[in-house]
Amino acid sequence: MEKLNVVTVTLNPALDLTGNLLSLETGAVNLLSDASLHPAGKGVNVAKVLSQLGASVTVTGLLGKSNEQAFVSLFKSLGITDRFIRVNGDNRINVKIVENSKQVTDLNFPGMQINEAQLSALEKTLFALAKTHKFFVIAGSLPEGVSAERCADWISKLQALGKKVFFDSSHQALIAGVKRAPYLIKPNIDELSVLINGELSDDMQLKKAAQDLLAQGCENIVISLGEKGVLWLDSSGWVSSLPPKTKVMSTVGAGDTLVAGLCWGALNAWGKQQTLRFATALASLAVSQIGVGVNDLTALNNIQDKVIVRVEK
Repeated sequence: MEKLNVVTVTLNPALDLTGNLLSLETGAVNLLSDASLHPAGKGVNVAKVLSQLGASVTVTGLLGKSNEQAFVSLFKSLGITDRFIRVNGDNRINVKIVENSKQVTDLNFPGMQINEAQLSALEKTLFALAKTHKFFVIAGSLPEGVSAERCADWISKLQALGKKVFFDSSHQALIAGVKRAPYLIKPNIDELSVLINGELSDDMQLKKAAQDLLAQGCENIVISLGEKGVLWLDSSGWVSSLPPKTKVMSTVGAGDTLVAGLCWGALNAWGKQQTLRFATALASLAVSQIGVGVNDLTALNNIQDKVIVRVEK
């Protein structure tokens, strides 16, 4: 199969330090049963999964020189094209504490300070890549020096060039970006609440919020509901998915894996239901393992057979 091209953009990459323990006691010394340190950031996670599925992936963004080696090694091992702009300093280390109950506590650090010269270099790279790529995934938080409006401007410009932008962020970056009508957004309930600046207490309010975003120009609103599945609204209406019961090992990276699955469907020009079934199965596989990645295609196919997809009213 001819490889399909996609660019993922990670503005605030991180080394994820993930530790496991029975239960977290705040204000006390906690002994972890095990830990791992690996390159991450939402766009990096999406790139890893897409590459393992068979896409031809180019990564860009802003990468610290001082501790870049783990990222460089990952990209080389997966055949990912590295177009990151190097900046002085260390990439942040994010701490994720996973309890036996599978509750995850995140300690996310702010990242490096970015200057205008570095942003201009990134913009030059980004729009050079737009000459040869149609699909872009912009995912993750923003470091100091990158405003929400600057990121939103990139979405506008890429969309104006006919590109399809998958946008997955949070807080002010999400609010500003959604106003520029990206091709697809994937909020969870908390993020959707931020977008409407209010609580979502029932399905009717949730669907109304998504319908308002559709009316504002977002083509695809995919709402992640965790173990309850996924809701997807576009101009053709609602489709929902429900994954099979899965023993949850870790939810770290599950949302990024869902985005990768949705993008893979678009790259292959699949229909909405086929894409949603695949992406839901991929995310279900992700929570059944430790670490981000697609290591067992047989297990993935078995899960797909058990995903329930329905057209909603």
